[in-house]
Amino acid sequence: MEAVLAKYENQINVFSEFLEDLPDTEGPVWLLGESYNVKTEKSELLSDVRSRLWFTYRKKFSPIGGTGPSSDTGWGCMLRCGQMILAQALICSHLGRTWRWLRDRSQPAEYQRILHCFLDRKDSCYSIHQMAQMGVGEGKSVGQWYGPNTVAQVLRKLTLFDDWSSLAVYVSMDNTVVIEDIKKQCHQDVRPSRCICGGVDVSTSSDSSHVREQLQALCPVSHSQQNSQHSQDWRPLLLLIPLRMGINNINPIYIQALKECFKMPQSCGVLGGKPNLAYYFIGFLDDELIYLDPHTTQSAVDSETELGVDDQSYHCQRSPHRMKMECLDPSVALGFFCKSEDDFDSWCNQVQQEILKKRNLRMFELVEKHPSHWPPFIPPTKPEVQTTGAEFIESTEKLFESEEEFEILNA
Repeated sequence: MEAVLAKYENQINVFSEFLEDLPDTEGPVWLLGESYNVKTEKSELLSDVRSRLWFTYRKKFSPIGGTGPSSDTGWGCMLRCGQMILAQALICSHLGRTWRWLRDRSQPAEYQRILHCFLDRKDSCYSIHQMAQMGVGEGKSVGQWYGPNTVAQVLRKLTLFDDWSSLAVYVSMDNTVVIEDIKKQCHQDVRPSRCICGGVDVSTSSDSSHVREQLQALCPVSHSQQNSQHSQDWRPLLLLIPLRMGINNINPIYIQALKECFKMPQSCGVLGGKPNLAYYFIGFLDDELIYLDPHTTQSAVDSETELGVDDQSYHCQRSPHRMKMECLDPSVALGFFCKSEDDFDSWCNQVQQEILKKRNLRMFELVEKHPSHWPPFIPPTKPEVQTTGAEFIESTEKLFESEEEFEILNA
């Protein structure tokens, strides 16, 4: 079976053009809000691409749910793309957009903490285990293929339990972004009443050195750091906008607006792909999209050194791929990261000027007030749960209502 899937994945890559084979063009390459000149800044461009966290299919990890699959080959590509867009938001939040990964070089502690969140283990908060089991609440059985909107909903729910990053994830409804609702969510007081890390309750544990060492190993941030993080006036925002830009194929009228999204400094990429093939789009050149491809199966990383996790397989060493925009499936989810309120206000202004005022057919709507005919907006909060890992996910399944999914990529 693995041999068949590997052959299939190789056939996928045959039809993609590599970024290193860039045409001799005067036009810039846009990558997550940064512009590069192909002729003079090619090495800087490739360094930027390699610095993005690259998540692919993995095999030989602990069975999901204890008895489920131990590989996500063939079904987990959109989940991996969801990991990539979330990882980009966390990198921007903790390390900044200008951070670069250098092979065999030591990295900041924050980088290792981010990477730990995505390891293929049941107790990593954004692992394939957590995402697949949280997807059950969205009507997806473990091993079933996901669409962009479902992954966006899963990310929204999982980030509620990440006290370190304190990320606010807002997923738009009905192609409409509501400024009032976002500001209410990002100004929300999120200081936890207790911090439970690996089963150890920080709020009630004694302050012995043994406990502190244990918490340092189990929890990605100390309790005092959490209080500092949560006392900020604005929670960092990951804004996800699920869209359907056409019926069976992307409507060409949306292509220029899609390009404008990649030009914005807040750009966090786009989830999408082709029918049943998910990609993480990070930029464009002329009328071609640049993307990271999760359709490579690697063994799960299960060992660490004094320097932390061996991260070589989490950065795409080969050149990423390109594809014509006209080949994009119309079901996508746009991603934007706003670290501050001023950042969000700037994004709103750019959307008004570059997308809404210049287009007869709009990609999405941006409104100031919550629509009166909608149900009241209640910012999501973390439930009082005293466990983590797989048991944690099972205990929260009934806390959320499944939202209707409209955008599964066509079969």
